[in-house]
Amino acid sequence: MADPDGPEDPRPSSEEAHSAFTPPLGVPQPPAPEDESPTSEFALPQGVSTQPPAPPPSFTRTSTLPTAFTPAEGVPMVRLTKEAPWQDRMRTLLRMPVGDRPLPEIVQRHDVTGPAVPRVLDLTLRIGELLLAGGEGAEDVEAAMFAVSHAYGLERSEPNVTFTLISISHQPSLVEDPVTASRVVRRRGTDYTRLSAVFDLVDDITNEDEDVTLEEAYRRLASIRRNRHPYPGWVLTAANGVLAGSAAVLVGGDFVVFLAAMVGAMLGDRLAWLCAGRGLPEFYQFVVAAMPPAAMGVALTLLGSWVAWDGKPSAVITGGLFALLPGRALVAGVQDGLTGYYITAAARLLEVMYFFIAIVIGVLIVLYLGVHLDAQLNPDAAPVNSQRPVAQIIVSVTLSLAFAVLLQQERRTVLMVSLNGGVAWLVYGSMHYTAHIHPVVATAVAAGLVGLFGQLFSRYQFSSALPYVTAAIGPLLPGSATYFGLLGIAQNELDRGLASLSKAVALALAIAVGVNLGGEISRLFLRAPGATRGSARRAAKRTRGF
Repeated sequence: MADPDGPEDPRPSSEEAHSAFTPPLGVPQPPAPEDESPTSEFALPQGVSTQPPAPPPSFTRTSTLPTAFTPAEGVPMVRLTKEAPWQDRMRTLLRMPVGDRPLPEIVQRHDVTGPAVPRVLDLTLRIGELLLAGGEGAEDVEAAMFAVSHAYGLERSEPNVTFTLISISHQPSLVEDPVTASRVVRRRGTDYTRLSAVFDLVDDITNEDEDVTLEEAYRRLASIRRNRHPYPGWVLTAANGVLAGSAAVLVGGDFVVFLAAMVGAMLGDRLAWLCAGRGLPEFYQFVVAAMPPAAMGVALTLLGSWVAWDGKPSAVITGGLFALLPGRALVAGVQDGLTGYYITAAARLLEVMYFFIAIVIGVLIVLYLGVHLDAQLNPDAAPVNSQRPVAQIIVSVTLSLAFAVLLQQERRTVLMVSLNGGVAWLVYGSMHYTAHIHPVVATAVAAGLVGLFGQLFSRYQFSSALPYVTAAIGPLLPGSATYFGLLGIAQNELDRGLASLSKAVALALAIAVGVNLGGEISRLFLRAPGATRGSARRAAKRTRGF
């Protein structure tokens, strides 16, 4: 406290002090505020309402709301019923975004600490390797790998399949590094019995009623690899001959033509096996295998000019081409392209092109020699005799049966696929020869029925559709169109030859697209008992060009 007797304080009082806001001399003093209390800097400005903001309008899914927008209640959950085949359930998951996939139901739980991630990934890759080497489509291989990894509890796993490389990546959590493993498929083989056994193993792994440990799965997989082919080599050679002979009769040949085509195809098959044993690539094996049937047809043409034999030697060459055309690889390539696996599809179709070029080279070499030997190869001969429907249906069934044996199918599936081939030719003949519909359209419809019936058989057996489809398309293969195209090129008639080859390509594409469309129709309209709308497989969304 200041001393009252002390010197006077020179500082003015607070009321008399002049602040920085004091108006200068000559400026009137502003009026005093009504409220003496100072205003806080957090005071609400004038004109601003203190009412809380209105809540946003709640959107409901109505018929007028565009389906492209996500509703306020979120994305509808996809329910996968256990009654649906595991192929359909896994395809549904594969075509969903990663964030929308439901958590997997661990079917095979055998360790409290969790699944052995490296062993599960290795088992998944080995199963995918056998399927891809057996000719299965890329989407089905990924579905099988996805099913195995989910059954053993790997929820964040992503399989990836190309023509020769398969890989799978698993991320334990969002903060841990992913684990990736891969395998290279260097050798391919056709054994549909092994393919069906692998599908049975995957079906047991995904079935909660079956107890399949990792050790049991490895044991069964090793047993599948060690199993011998169901048919010996001499049976395969005989089946190749029966296939060529049946195809020759299918396009108008007689018994002599049947025997000649059979002998030529068997010689070509043995020569191809000899080249394979010497380590030659498949391209040269196809070149060598295509030469004996063509040589047999040229020999019969020369013999017919000497003994006045009124047969159809061209049917011999056509039958040999039926046994060589890579219909299985063509169907798999087009199927991969239609399902969005463009890299694998391009590689498969390039392989088909190489095989086709090899067949063209082998046949053209012999046809050029026949032309120089004055063999009367008639390009205007009718490729098919449509006046023998009963005989053609019988030989089409026989052709499909021989094709099934060549594909090493299980004995219990041979009868069904043979009947499927007979139905395919019956539909084609009825549409083309009776109703006079274009052969490309008739081929596509017949192949569509083959794909539909094959998918129905596979769903009933819970197995792959390839054993029920591939052999059944044998009677529809464009053997005669290919032969007459090559004959036109050999006789320097490029326009006619290229036109016939273009027809062969169109027929081959019609077969592949028809088979795939038939399978898609069966999945679209035929659902398993108890399946809901959400269990249907989603298609891959496209950008439509932008």
